[in-house]
Amino acid sequence: MGHHFLDIAGARTLPTPGLVATDQAVEHVVAASAMGVVHGPAGLGKSYAVERALARHAGVAVSWVEFPSRPTMRLVAATLFEQLTRDPAGRRSRFVLTDELLESLGRGPRAVVVDEAQRLTKDCIEFLRYLHDDRRTRFALLLVGGDDAWSVLSREPMLRSRVYRRVALDPLTGPQVCELMGSFHPIYDGVDRELLALIDDHVGRGNLRHWAAFTHTAADLCARAARDRIDEEIVHNAFAVHGGVVDVGGGEVTTSAPA
Repeated sequence: MGHHFLDIAGARTLPTPGLVATDQAVEHVVAASAMGVVHGPAGLGKSYAVERALARHAGVAVSWVEFPSRPTMRLVAATLFEQLTRDPAGRRSRFVLTDELLESLGRGPRAVVVDEAQRLTKDCIEFLRYLHDDRRTRFALLLVGGDDAWSVLSREPMLRSRVYRRVALDPLTGPQVCELMGSFHPIYDGVDRELLALIDDHVGRGNLRHWAAFTHTAADLCARAARDRIDEEIVHNAFAVHGGVVDVGGGEVTTSAPA
């Protein structure tokens, strides 16, 4: 199962629209041994959502890989080989590695996840497509990436036409934050929606990673003050820790909280 950012004790998984859509997409992609893409801005929980969805498929072997910017095809082949076989690639050529990958990818139910897929080159995208299309293989291929991942991947018609499911994650809207974040952590239980909206306006911005960072700080402040949940004072102090100064008491609100 995936971990929350900062591994906050007591944090709960929220049924955000992105999580629900990713759950369904991964289910379909794994069942069909197809291709899927999950993309969106940093901090929205893409990798967590995919990892969580895959954890429900106990009989499916999962290989999770990530590459530096503009990797070579040989690096992609070697990394995949080592993930699949748990053996070092050594000095094998790309062609030898490809033959062994085709054999490995034909064994049993499997899912391959490529994180930060926007880093791939055209040749590497074509290489992954080739592995997936070969008649000897049958595996689910999930490409997960940042905000520009789809613009990179969709430039290749051969891959774009094969994408079975695509999920584009967006930041939570203000109403979604007010509806969902009260359940994220016990310190928000029963908290006024206006206070949640204030946190989102100045720190959260609909981004789960930003909310996790704020929650980590606020939970610590609550524990130090022997309080079960946040209040205006806790929020004021947490904003100060995160780089902003906010008058929560009804006056003008100013903040320099980081983007």
